Amino acid sequence: MADVNLTIDGIKVSAPEGMTVLEAAKKANVRIPTLCNDPWLEAYGGCRLCVVEVEGAKNLPASCVLPVREGMAVKTNTPRLRSARTEILKLILAAHPADCKTCEKHGHCELQTLSSEFNIRDFGYPVREKRHYLDESSPSITRDYDKCILCGRCVRVCRDRQTVAVYDFVNRGGDTAVTPALQKNMKDTSCVSCGQCTIVCPTGSAIETDSVDEFNKLLASGKHLVAQVAPSIRVSIGELFDKPPGTVMTGKIVTALKRLGFNAVFDTNTAADLTILEESAELLDHIKNGKTRLSSSCCPAWINFIEEFYPDLIPYLSTCKSPQQMMGAMIKTYYAKQKGLKAEDIVVVSIMPCTAKKMEAQRPEMNSSGARDVDAVLTTRELARVIKQAGIDFNSLPDSQFDGPLGIGSGAGALFGTTGGVTEAALRTAYEKLTGKPLEKLEFTQVRGSATMREAQVELDGKKIKIVITNTLGAIRKVLEDLRCGKQEYQFVEVMACPGGCIGGGGQPVPPKEERDETLRKRAQAIYDVDKSLPVRKSHENPAIKKLYADFLGAPLSETAKKYLHTGYTPKKGYGI
Repeated sequence: MADVNLTIDGIKVSAPEGMTVLEAAKKANVRIPTLCNDPWLEAYGGCRLCVVEVEGAKNLPASCVLPVREGMAVKTNTPRLRSARTEILKLILAAHPADCKTCEKHGHCELQTLSSEFNIRDFGYPVREKRHYLDESSPSITRDYDKCILCGRCVRVCRDRQTVAVYDFVNRGGDTAVTPALQKNMKDTSCVSCGQCTIVCPTGSAIETDSVDEFNKLLASGKHLVAQVAPSIRVSIGELFDKPPGTVMTGKIVTALKRLGFNAVFDTNTAADLTILEESAELLDHIKNGKTRLSSSCCPAWINFIEEFYPDLIPYLSTCKSPQQMMGAMIKTYYAKQKGLKAEDIVVVSIMPCTAKKMEAQRPEMNSSGARDVDAVLTTRELARVIKQAGIDFNSLPDSQFDGPLGIGSGAGALFGTTGGVTEAALRTAYEKLTGKPLEKLEFTQVRGSATMREAQVELDGKKIKIVITNTLGAIRKVLEDLRCGKQEYQFVEVMACPGGCIGGGGQPVPPKEERDETLRKRAQAIYDVDKSLPVRKSHENPAIKKLYADFLGAPLSETAKKYLHTGYTPKKGYGI
C-alpha cells in the first residue's frame, strides 16, 4: 500500500493510504482528544470530539473516520477547534446528570478527565432530567442509564468483538438511549456476563454488580471465612495501588485478606492444578478412544455463550468445573472435614478477575457440598476498594504465604491467568501421563501469544494433537461453525472470553485505552515469570494435589471426583438460540 504525505500542525507526516488522520496524528505524537473512539473497536465518529480543521474544507470532520490523502494540511489545535470541542463536551455533560463523587469511575472517568482538561465549570445548557433507571438485575453487570453518554463503545464491543450483541441504540433525539433489545433488563437478555462493556465504558454507565455490601455482611456473619485468590489477580491488583502493570503482589494480597478478617487464604492455582488433573484425564480418554472436540470449561462467560448460541455442541465440553468452583467444593468438603466444620458454617469468598464468576457462583448446580460452593465473588477492582475502605496501606504490607492444605499452586496453575495457559498446563501433564517420560522442555511456546485465534499441533507419544486457542468470543464463532459442519477437527479447544484471557477480564483494573495492549502484554509476561519462579511447575507434581487425591478424591474421574469436581451444562431458553 502506497504512502501519502501530509502535514499535521505543520509536522510532515508520511502515512499509508487508508490510515485515518487520528492514527497519523498519533504517529506524529500529536494528541487529538477522543471519547467514542477506542483502539479495540471500529471507528464510529459519533461524539465529534476529535474534529480537526482541514485546509480548503469548511466543515470540521471527525479525524477518527477521515482518511489521509496526499497533500492534506491538518490543524488539530486552533481557537475554532477548542471552542467546538468545549461546546461538544458541555452538551455531553448536560445529558449526563450523574453525581461524580459517588461514581465508581470517579477519578478514572474519561469524561471527567476531559472536562477538567477543557476547564469546564458551567455547562451553559439545561441539564437533562434524571431517568433514575439503574438496572441491577444481573449478578454480574449493572447499567446506570443516567451515566450513559451514547458513545456506543459498549454496543460495538458486545456486537463486534464478542458477537453477543446485547446492546443497541433506541429512540431518537433527546430520548436516544443505549439498552438491550426491547429495553429488557440485563438478566432477561443473552448477556454472557463477560464484562467487556465495563472495560470500554468511558464513564460509570456499565460497571460490575457491586458485591462489597454483601461481602461486609459476610465478614460480620461470625462464620469461618475462607478466601481464594485467582492467578491473574497477583499481577494486576498493583495497578490500583500505583504499581506498574505486571507487578507481582501475591504475598501482600494474602496479608491484606488476613487483616480483613479471613481465617484462611487459599490459592486458586491449587484448584487450577486440580482442574488439569481432571481435564488431562478427559483428554487422554478422548485420545485413546478417538474422540474429538474436547473444549475447556474454565471460563464461565464461554459456558454461557455455548449454552446460549451453540447448545448442540455442549456434549463436546469438558465436564470439569472451573477452578473457582472446584476450590469452593473442596473447601466445603475436604477442608471442612479437617476443621470439623459443616459446609454451611464456612463462607467462601473468591477474588476473581471476572464479572462472569459472580454469575457462575450463583448457578443452581454449583452446590455439590450441600451448600453454595462459593458464597461471594469480588473482582480485582472491588478487592482494591475494600482494602482502601479498611485503611490498609497495601504497598507497605509484609508478604505472607497462602495457607494449607489448599495453598500450594504450581507454575502450570499460574498459567491459567493468560490465554493459552490452560492448554500449556494440560499438555505438561498429558504428555508425561501418556508417554511416561519426563518433559525435557516445559514451555510449549507454540500455544503462547496474544492473537485472538491461533492453532498449534503437538505430538504426544506419536499421536498428533491439533489444538485451537481463542480469546474473545468473536474469535470462537468461526471455530464453532467449522466444527459444527465438520470442516475442522480439534482434539482440544481452549476458549477465554476476554482479550488475553483472565488478565483482560471484565473485573480487572482499567488502564487508559491507549495502553491496554501493552498492559495486557506486561501482565502476561508476569504470569510466565511466576511460572518460572515456582519450585513445582507441573500440576501432577503438586504435593497438595497428591495428598488431596490420596486422602479424599481417590483418582481423577473417580466417583468422588465426579461428584464434587464435575458438572453438566444446559441449553438456555433465551432469544440467543
